[in-house]
Amino acid sequence: MNSRKLKEGFTTGSCAAAASKAAVIMLLTGQKISKIEMTVPRGDKFEAEICDALIADGSASCAVRKDGGDDPDVTSGLLIYAQARYGEHDKVTIRGGEGIGRVTKPGLDRPVGDAAINSVPRTMIEQAVRGVLDEKGFDGGVDITISAPGGEEIAKKTFNPRLGIEGGISIIGTTGIVEPMSEKAVRDTIYLELKQHRVRGERGIVISPGNYGREFIREYYGYDLERAVKCSNFIGVTLDMCVDLGFKELILAGHAGKLVKVASGVMNTHSREADARMETIAAAGIRAGLPESVLVEILDSVSTTEAFLAIGKYDKKHPEAPVLDRIMSTIVSRIKQHMDLRVSGRIETASTIYCGELALVSETDNMRKMLDKIEGAHEVT
Repeated sequence: MNSRKLKEGFTTGSCAAAASKAAVIMLLTGQKISKIEMTVPRGDKFEAEICDALIADGSASCAVRKDGGDDPDVTSGLLIYAQARYGEHDKVTIRGGEGIGRVTKPGLDRPVGDAAINSVPRTMIEQAVRGVLDEKGFDGGVDITISAPGGEEIAKKTFNPRLGIEGGISIIGTTGIVEPMSEKAVRDTIYLELKQHRVRGERGIVISPGNYGREFIREYYGYDLERAVKCSNFIGVTLDMCVDLGFKELILAGHAGKLVKVASGVMNTHSREADARMETIAAAGIRAGLPESVLVEILDSVSTTEAFLAIGKYDKKHPEAPVLDRIMSTIVSRIKQHMDLRVSGRIETASTIYCGELALVSETDNMRKMLDKIEGAHEVT
């Protein structure tokens, strides 16, 4: 377990925000700069070298080169450009240019027709720009255009076309940091973290693919997912580790976008491994009595959120017999069945799935009792 610590990188969102900050500084001062520093949402300092700086009448542009660290990221090395122009009073407008994809299907982070610059990067860009405007005492507006020359070709190697993002890459990231996804390194890290909990005498553990929806879980259960062990996509392997380490209770908590796969028996939830999300939701919908038209809408969805929205629309038209809660209950019970099968009954399991965007949550019958046990339980010696 002596794996070299892999180098982290910075997301396309961090690069876009850094380039935007630098471009606005150059626009307001009329002077080129070679470096820029900013803080990303996780709290890390991002010091970026500025490339291809250009100042023209009423505009300034520059680029930051994407560095994905040791992650095998197809966008690593790509230049992410930002062009800044004077705009409407007190407004920061963000647009997508060359190499940035457009959303063509519903259910994604941005509405249909928008540039695929996700919400967190948009916030990062606006905050970085407004910080410069405030520092320079400028009360006018700025238009920012993000581009990535070559992005259209690179996007063909991603899942963007399948998801309904056409013509380029997405500007993404929730923490601003690219965490390397070497499988062995991730598995080793999961094992070591689980072992630390076990050595402390903990007999129960909460595992989660990530921190997405952390605030939702904190508000709903009063539990911070930062205290959970992140299992990434390796749910089955993590369950095996928990058995080997002698844990007695385990909760799997996560966003429906990941955990719906587990309901169909998929134990590695990476998109390249398998994707039975819509089929699983549709199967639960058949059990709940959904008509064929809604089932087809589910199967045509590009995200679990879009599928749940379709079921929600049906429920609004049929308030006398809503089915969404029953469908989610079926899914979470199937998740538990597959977990129990994987651990061969050697660990007591529970699960909760949520879709924070729609304030949806479903849990196994023993979820609350299990959480109470895990919160304070240590091995009795």
